[in-house]
Amino acid sequence: MDAFLISTGIVALAEMGDKTQLLSLVLAARFRKPWPIVWGILVATLANHALAGGLGAWVTSFMGPTVLRWVLGASFLAMAAWMLVPDQLDDDDANVQPKFGVFGTTLIAFFLAEMGDKTQIATVMLAAEYQSWLWVVAGTTLGMMLANAPVVWFGERITRLVPLTWVHRISAAVFVVLGFLVWFGSEAPDTHDKPHEVAAEVVAPSEPASAASN
Repeated sequence: MDAFLISTGIVALAEMGDKTQLLSLVLAARFRKPWPIVWGILVATLANHALAGGLGAWVTSFMGPTVLRWVLGASFLAMAAWMLVPDQLDDDDANVQPKFGVFGTTLIAFFLAEMGDKTQIATVMLAAEYQSWLWVVAGTTLGMMLANAPVVWFGERITRLVPLTWVHRISAAVFVVLGFLVWFGSEAPDTHDKPHEVAAEVVAPSEPASAASN
């Protein structure tokens, strides 16, 4: 459950003022059909983050726990620095033409815009950290919808109510905290989903040989 809640909060913060949120504004202003746009964003996010979460889970299969700890910690700190860089929407992303209907156009445009974006990279790292593909993908998808759906319905008024500079600073601070928790936390990334009995066997001192023989 921690994976779900943390993933939701981080991505909702990271998405504020992000390139894909700007795309949501463009789509809403151009088509003025909020429901197909919202459904397109949802399906695109699920598909994109499912792939990202799978990549994060796959990375853990060939990295040892020590290497994974340091790589993830450094990645979270790098993401913190990236969060302080304002996003801009590319001309190609902004030039959205309704070739496949509102839903299809939104799905394709949003999926492509999310490739290599902050929130997609964050999904990869969160999936690698928590090793809980389902909860991470569910959380990051909910975070994306919390940030984008109000923009589709209410437009730029929503973004004006939110101090984006402070949102980005808070997001960066969260990533810094996560990075140091990964580095110096007591639990290695590969123990997140292990049964409590196994973890107890690892930390519990072994019985003396004399006691075992009795």
